[in-house]
Amino acid sequence: MSELIIKDLRVRVEAKEILKGINLTIRQGETHALMGKNGSGKSTLASALMGHPNYEVTSGEVLLDGENILELGPNERAKRGLFLAFQYPSAVPGVPMFNFLRMAYNAVHTPQGGKPMAVREFRKMLAEKLVTLKMQEDFLKRYLNDGFSGGEKKRAEILQMAVLQPKFAVLDETDSGLDIDALRIVSEGVNSQRGPNLGTLVITHYQRLLDYIVPDYVHVMLAGKIVTTGGKELAMDLEKRGYEWVEEQFGDTGEAA
Repeated sequence: MSELIIKDLRVRVEAKEILKGINLTIRQGETHALMGKNGSGKSTLASALMGHPNYEVTSGEVLLDGENILELGPNERAKRGLFLAFQYPSAVPGVPMFNFLRMAYNAVHTPQGGKPMAVREFRKMLAEKLVTLKMQEDFLKRYLNDGFSGGEKKRAEILQMAVLQPKFAVLDETDSGLDIDALRIVSEGVNSQRGPNLGTLVITHYQRLLDYIVPDYVHVMLAGKIVTTGGKELAMDLEKRGYEWVEEQFGDTGEAA
């Protein structure tokens, strides 16, 4: 079983320290939720995990199967089995979804010096994923995220996740901008991928997403630190009490009061 282990991760952006020692272990088959107010550092963690150049790691490790992936570029991290669904996916006019998905699959899964999957085989595999996600084949003819609604963009990312078959997926505020129907559809897509081969980190502000994607563990971030961890009941408690009680208990610096 693979593990993604984050050890004392510290990250700064434009000389300001945002993450102040994150420790978190995710195993395949587990779903973790990371909650916190705006500015607590949740999206910074997601960006740092995928190697965004604007996020400077000053110390710590991120181990995937024992290898420190912080020494690798984003493409190599993806090849090792890490996937990030962005909060605001970018549109790429002129690039059909089918072409993009095939290029992404080949980039991640084709061994060095090996032959990429034949178009016919890839199309068959992709058709099976569409059925699982309850998506129409016409979706593949559209340009990547070009003119997509918020829900369509998120469904496109879940399709990417299904095609790439990562060991670990980081979903950065997947519920952002979704109405209740789109939220349900996207959540069903995420749940269809759950299983013993996928570990998931769901980053969100609100408990409503976790009504659909029920986590095994819930972590609360404050001022760049994970300050408390619990089960799904912790998310329900946050919904009732807000984040004020977290600040009262741990202070605005994330230290126990």
